[in-house]
Amino acid sequence: MNSIDIGVFFVYLAGIAVLGGSFFKKNKTSTAYTVGNKDIPAWVVTMSIFATFVSSISYLALPGNAFQSNWNALVFSLSLPIAVLIAVKYFVPLYRKINSPSAYTFMEQRFGPWARIYVSLCYLLTQLMRIGTILYLLALTLNAITGWNLISIIIFTGIIVAIYSMLGGISAVLWTDAIQGVILIVGAIACIGFILFTLPEGPLQVFSIGAEHNKFNLGSFDLDLTRPTFWVVLVYGIFINLQNYGVDQNYVQRYMVLKSDKQAQRSAFFGGLIYLPISALFLFIGTSLFAYYSSVDVLPENLNDLSKADRVFPYFIVHALPNGVTGLLIASIFAAGMSTISTSFNSAATVFLTDYYSKYFSKNASEKKRMQVLYMASIIISILGIGIAIAMINVKSALDAWWKLSSIFSGGMLGLFLLGIFSKSKNPLGAIVGMISGILVIFWLTLSEKIFGPASIGASFHTYLTIVIGTLTIFLVGFLISALKRNNR
Repeated sequence: MNSIDIGVFFVYLAGIAVLGGSFFKKNKTSTAYTVGNKDIPAWVVTMSIFATFVSSISYLALPGNAFQSNWNALVFSLSLPIAVLIAVKYFVPLYRKINSPSAYTFMEQRFGPWARIYVSLCYLLTQLMRIGTILYLLALTLNAITGWNLISIIIFTGIIVAIYSMLGGISAVLWTDAIQGVILIVGAIACIGFILFTLPEGPLQVFSIGAEHNKFNLGSFDLDLTRPTFWVVLVYGIFINLQNYGVDQNYVQRYMVLKSDKQAQRSAFFGGLIYLPISALFLFIGTSLFAYYSSVDVLPENLNDLSKADRVFPYFIVHALPNGVTGLLIASIFAAGMSTISTSFNSAATVFLTDYYSKYFSKNASEKKRMQVLYMASIIISILGIGIAIAMINVKSALDAWWKLSSIFSGGMLGLFLLGIFSKSKNPLGAIVGMISGILVIFWLTLSEKIFGPASIGASFHTYLTIVIGTLTIFLVGFLISALKRNNR
């Protein structure tokens, strides 16, 4: 990176930090900090929902996938309209009616305190891993581009995001997310424009080379449950996206900041749908890079291995793009990561205040005390997230195992919420039995092949189907137990 690129990058970071911090005066109450003052435009919330969905993982992984194989990952995006419509119809009105900053108040209303503690704890654990993972990947990317120290990048990025998200509350998070969403879109379009008009035969060469190498294929349409076919990815996408837009505090909190139910539903709907064309844009970057390095330039030996496809886009950013544009693209990658991290900081602090402190420690705390708790929770979460990211440098394999275990327990969240919405029974027995059954099924599907070998029944299903089968188990078992309990009265 030259001085122009470094300048563009740091101007972006400084601008985001200043903008986020400028909302400090608006955050005099815990309500303003967690759900705003009902003065945030709907388009800002819409862009924030989109930016929260797009992490730096997507920004780098999707071009890498398309470069390495095909557009099978787009099927995940094609599931979004189905999941978003379900969330808009059932979940958004539900949360607006309950009118709580936390998504997990509903769990206590339906099944008791144990359900609220379970889902909120799962959420906090997964958010810590999410923060650590994204900080680590951001640092890994910038280290590969600039050579800067990994630990320094992690600490610097974590502190910058923590400061502006803590000072500005949800208003800062939403506005900076919206701007970061625009920046990452502009960066992606600029990258595609450069590639298309650099190809010897013009923009259409991407399509000819892509078609020749079957790059636009969406995957097999076979009914094979052991491979990521079109149908497996589609079903997986419906459940994952429904979990995101239906029960994830990151999104639910955004539904609460707007004035009306209609505004919240529109923002949820369009915030989700924006990702569909943008994910296609990311995949097109990957296909364009394949065409570029097939006709214009040659990759170095250490990147010719397709297993390192996710490194091709960063390499292209540094070595092919004009001065200034490189800085913009690196800022775009950071925009994608920072928007996700800032959201996790704010929402995790909100969950701690609403589901734990106000519930079990001090129900009638003053606003000053509640704000102190929010600040302290944000600081602790940021420190833990930074620590996890640093730990990933040396013990990533151990943390991968921990991440798998946490996903086993968090996999029950969507099933419990669906059971709460569609089952009329208030008896918690069905929910408890369903949850335990679902966790056991998820645990078995996740680990059976490692324990019992490739001949195990668990090996008959692709890993994408774990969350699908686990969620259905919780819902169906819970629904059945509740119905039997009701009929035996």
